[in-house]
Amino acid sequence: MRYRKLGRTGIEVSDIAPGLWGMGGWSGSDDKQSLNALQLSVDLGCNFFDTAWAYGEGKSDGLLGQTIANNKGKELFAAPKIPPKNERWPALPSYTYHDVFPPEHVFRYADLIRKQLETDYIDLLQFHVWTDEWTDEPDFRKTLEKLKRDGIIRHFGLSWNRWEPKNGIKAIRTGLVDAVQVIYSIFDQSPEDELFPACQELNIGVIVRVALDEGSLGGKNEQGHKVPKH
Repeated sequence: MRYRKLGRTGIEVSDIAPGLWGMGGWSGSDDKQSLNALQLSVDLGCNFFDTAWAYGEGKSDGLLGQTIANNKGKELFAAPKIPPKNERWPALPSYTYHDVFPPEHVFRYADLIRKQLETDYIDLLQFHVWTDEWTDEPDFRKTLEKLKRDGIIRHFGLSWNRWEPKNGIKAIRTGLVDAVQVIYSIFDQSPEDELFPACQELNIGVIVRVALDEGSLGGKNEQGHKVPKH
């Protein structure tokens, strides 16, 4: 396994980071199988894990928490996400910041996630949606500063379904964002235009989502392959 620093966080993360979306209870997922897969990934050198409260209402966070507890001698890093309060994906400019991430909502879910992970703090907490119209909202800065000051999180990131410059270029220049998560594959290379150069300039970590297009580029799907209903 190869490792690299996740931007200015200084965290040495594995090049391959398992995502727990499919472990949240859909497509016939099995908890025992999921835990075995997570343990195998740890045994093979993975130390960074992407999860979200939306993946089974905290279920994937709980599975990751069990894995962390079962590997106390190893340094494992969690990157969970807080869901939007209005439960809308993706974010739209017509939504206000307080429709989506009011302070009480953010702190509540940060505590719920910590309980599921069974950790005192969160390595990298992400907002599961974002649009740059919210960047100048005072509670955005106040909330993140308090989360870090109180030791609830170490680092903060933004996650998008699909990258567009209006989604976050302004936000990542505030100094509040330590990492971004974005779809990037041979089918979608739009982050190369503005996002990646800005992240390189500011030393912001990049987490690539669905690099293999949710498996279609993995070389495992032959003609006639059927995806389970979910």
